Amino acid sequence: MSFDAKHLYELLPALYRLRDAEVGRTLSLPDEGGPLKALLALLAEQVGVLEEDLAQLYDDQFIETCAEWVVPYIGDLVGARGLVVYPNANFSQRSQVANTLSYRRRKGTAAVIEQLAHDVTGWDASVVEYFQLLATTQYMNHLRPKNLAVASLRNAASLEILHTPFDKITRTADVRRIEPQRGKYNLPNIGIYLWRIGSYPLTQSPAFQVDLLRYTFNAVGLDAPLYNRPAAEQEITHLAEPVNVPMPLSRSRLTRDLATYYGPDAAGTLPKSLLVWADEQMVAPDFISICDLSNIKDLAGNDVLDGAGQPVGWVNMPPPVSSPPQGSYPRYRLAIDPVLGRMAFQMPPQTVQVSYQYGFSADMGGGEYGRASTFSAGLAQLVPVSKANGLTIQDALNQLAVTGGVVEIQDNGYYLENPVVQIASGKTIELRAADEHRPVLVLAGELLVLGEANAEFHLNGLLVSGGRVRVPALASSGALNLLHAIWVRHCTLLPGASPALRTEEGRLVAQPAGPRLVVEVPNCEVEVEQSIVGSLRVTDEAAVSLKNSIVDALRATEVAFAGLVAPGPATAFEAARPGASLTIQNCTVIGKVHTRVMTLAANTIFMASLAPADQWPAPVVADRLQKGCVRFSYVPPGSRVPSPYRCQPQAAAEAVRVRPVFTSLRYGDAGYGQLSEHCAPEIRQGADDEAEMGAFHNLYHPQREANLRARLEEYLRFGLEAGIFYAS
Repeated sequence: MSFDAKHLYELLPALYRLRDAEVGRTLSLPDEGGPLKALLALLAEQVGVLEEDLAQLYDDQFIETCAEWVVPYIGDLVGARGLVVYPNANFSQRSQVANTLSYRRRKGTAAVIEQLAHDVTGWDASVVEYFQLLATTQYMNHLRPKNLAVASLRNAASLEILHTPFDKITRTADVRRIEPQRGKYNLPNIGIYLWRIGSYPLTQSPAFQVDLLRYTFNAVGLDAPLYNRPAAEQEITHLAEPVNVPMPLSRSRLTRDLATYYGPDAAGTLPKSLLVWADEQMVAPDFISICDLSNIKDLAGNDVLDGAGQPVGWVNMPPPVSSPPQGSYPRYRLAIDPVLGRMAFQMPPQTVQVSYQYGFSADMGGGEYGRASTFSAGLAQLVPVSKANGLTIQDALNQLAVTGGVVEIQDNGYYLENPVVQIASGKTIELRAADEHRPVLVLAGELLVLGEANAEFHLNGLLVSGGRVRVPALASSGALNLLHAIWVRHCTLLPGASPALRTEEGRLVAQPAGPRLVVEVPNCEVEVEQSIVGSLRVTDEAAVSLKNSIVDALRATEVAFAGLVAPGPATAFEAARPGASLTIQNCTVIGKVHTRVMTLAANTIFMASLAPADQWPAPVVADRLQKGCVRFSYVPPGSRVPSPYRCQPQAAAEAVRVRPVFTSLRYGDAGYGQLSEHCAPEIRQGADDEAEMGAFHNLYHPQREANLRARLEEYLRFGLEAGIFYAS
């Protein structure tokens, strides 16, 4: 600000300042000043607020810099229609307003419809004019050599993109309507393709080592496809190509055009889509081959397994060599399979790091997206942790045990520790990844959290593999654990089993699936937000809040949420005591639930069922039915929940049709947790605001599509009809 406290104070005559200082010393006031200086500090603070407000008022006159609430008002000035502001949405309609005049200048063209679809929905889009793809008899004076009536089986590039938005193979006419997605290829038809799955980066992340020569790009050993980094379109008249949208990289596309996707970008600061470092040196493109690294299969097409039930190896491995060729560097010839996210070396490297893009639907579970707004406020002391400074997480936590503060991990590496968090009375410790980073904390045992009265522990931005996060009732000394709260934000507590991880010290043993968060402390407040977690076990004397998250017990018949396991002989249901009182909003829960009180469940999918001879009385059980409410949620038939309101299915006869259908329920897949477009509309539009139920409620898929349909009427040429299709 231009008028800070020091500047205002110095404008006073020296006599008044000297007198004020004397009064301050008499009253023992800090900062070598008296009441007059304190008064001017308050005035300066208010002047700063006024200056900031005036600056924002100027910024609010322009669509590029205005506050979000101003966007509809500027849109009204230019006549932009269909502007709706959604709370907590991760997309803005700012670009729709900014481009309104450009839309009108090019009204009726495929380019403007594509740009409109992108701006209205916030998704990448591609428009196809199907009259150009009809197999027709051509006029000899106006030949179209690329419009062939017969597909060439020798053209691998065109066959690879078959049935995608970029398919250029011609078809015969289809007279069915395109709007209900029945037919496509006809003269008046235009197809609008939307990519709901985005491309997310990971930079210099450790590759998972399968053995001395084999690695996966995914840090916890999952087979996951690699995606391209979408290139921005510079002109509104440009129609999207495969490089402009988030698509999985195919083997043939990467083989034909490796230079487009591999290596650093033109500025040399970021990778294009893919980059591999071996022993801290970038593997040159000349040493890379793209191939299929699938598991070895028998004649029946099944994986060949060893005695431990694991695949014996991969096909097309590069021939190993015992020593590098003379005069060549890098010495590693590398085979990459982008479909499975695997790679294989000729010689064993010491370290392997990768930068790549993976596919997912939302900013959830940690990643290199902005999370700074979710960091805990008011924690002054920060202790950085990285491989460069050699400080361990435990060392940093020990420094903050008395004062509280932040332990910030500032790289994407592996951290193989079992930290014990001890927090003094009334203090808070946050263990977090730095903004735009996602390190991997590998637990061989437990991350223990101990605190005195009113202490809090926050976990933000980490991928936690193996073990579990546990808040024990007693410390090792026998003292009571009085932790007040534990918050988990933008984290992944890996669902399912954790793979064996090869380290410099040896190989960590693979760990089976189990509860990933266990809380034994009464009156502890547990909050999980924007996270992906395995099953939870929380004492019935605590309180749990789940928001915009996925709780995954792997199968609908497993236990996703319950209390602590009771000692002694008991039935399977009695052994799992009721869990804490539960407040759950906009979540997807895969597995059975047993809670003492379901305080509130809203816009949530409970994907639960009973196994044959199951001893649970119902898939979802709340012990106290007189308290709480379940509203606008999918609850399996037969569940015992309090006061269901507008829940699905509403009748037993609809139970088969009205049930959740997902693109994938395997963690690591790009479509993990995403509702399929074939899911019943009662679930896809069944939330209290007519958005979808589940963890991706705040993406507002139905509203985006409805807004696009409403705007198409203004920009489609007369006689044309558009169909909206999801490319992912």
